[in-house]
Amino acid sequence: MTATTSETKSSNVELKTVQSIPSFAGIEADSSGGCCKKVDAPKSESALKSFISGGVGGACCVMVGHPLDLVKVRMQTGGAAASSSVFGMLSKTLAKEGIRGIYRGVSAPLTAVTPMFAVSFWSYDVGQRIVKGYGQRGMTAEEKERKYVLSMGEICMAGAISAIPTTGIMAPSERIKCLLQVQANEVEKGGTAKYTGMLDCAKQVLKEGGVQSLFKGTGATLFRDIPGTIAYFGTYELVKKELMKIQGIDPNKGQLSPIAVLTAGGLAGMACWGVCIPADVIKSRYQTAPEGKYIGLYDVYKTLIKEEGYGGLVKGMRPALIRAFPANAACFFGMEVSKKALGFMD
Repeated sequence: MTATTSETKSSNVELKTVQSIPSFAGIEADSSGGCCKKVDAPKSESALKSFISGGVGGACCVMVGHPLDLVKVRMQTGGAAASSSVFGMLSKTLAKEGIRGIYRGVSAPLTAVTPMFAVSFWSYDVGQRIVKGYGQRGMTAEEKERKYVLSMGEICMAGAISAIPTTGIMAPSERIKCLLQVQANEVEKGGTAKYTGMLDCAKQVLKEGGVQSLFKGTGATLFRDIPGTIAYFGTYELVKKELMKIQGIDPNKGQLSPIAVLTAGGLAGMACWGVCIPADVIKSRYQTAPEGKYIGLYDVYKTLIKEEGYGGLVKGMRPALIRAFPANAACFFGMEVSKKALGFMD
């Protein structure tokens, strides 16, 4: 929000408590989309606490959601012949490969997911601070001491900012994960395994194509994650606020029940994947293709439409959405519990 003079801002400041959404950075957010409001500022939360709690939430997310993520990738990269039954493919994998099979490739995301989600929640915290600083331009020192309430547009901007540093960890991790999962498809058809595990896969990718090959698909990952994180954090904050209204909880003082946190987190995950699944399909195809098969992302898109039609862009939507609710419910629940346990860090 921009003001012409600090005097104008000062005359319009209302010193009242407003219904708002508690956020990770101690900055409140207003889902009405209107102007930001200032209330008495609480003690700011530690950025380190956001970093650690985000990592805990990410580990919870992977362990709950990986089996369905494996199904999603196999459906996306298996071509037109890939099974259309989510639970059929899951049960088939479990029967043939056991528990180890449905967690194939989990070491790569689990190794990367702790720092990845840690960076994601930390950078969301940073994003809120950046947006807050921009919105406070022209305010007096006294006004800046008041608590700042973010609009939904500002929350979404903070979410978009969080995707940028996270992609640096996400891209190589997903490249390795997808290669291991697709390899399992080839082995099932009678082929031989090229990689023995996560580290061997990373070594061979680096040997064959260098660092550039390891980070193949970084642009596609960013293209997917910016709208995804906007939907992710925006939905979580909005649903939290609405659930607080339903439960009659004061957003400034009260806390949501575990069931409400799980609900908000699950819906946030579904919103995220509902937005970014087409970009995820293109990313998966690009990252798992042999070197030189595609000129770029647009070439992947054209080939996919030609061979499978527009329906190919939403391939894997069902397992992604089915996975998204429990995985992200676990993520946000783990994050919130961790934040509460680390309250001494503020």
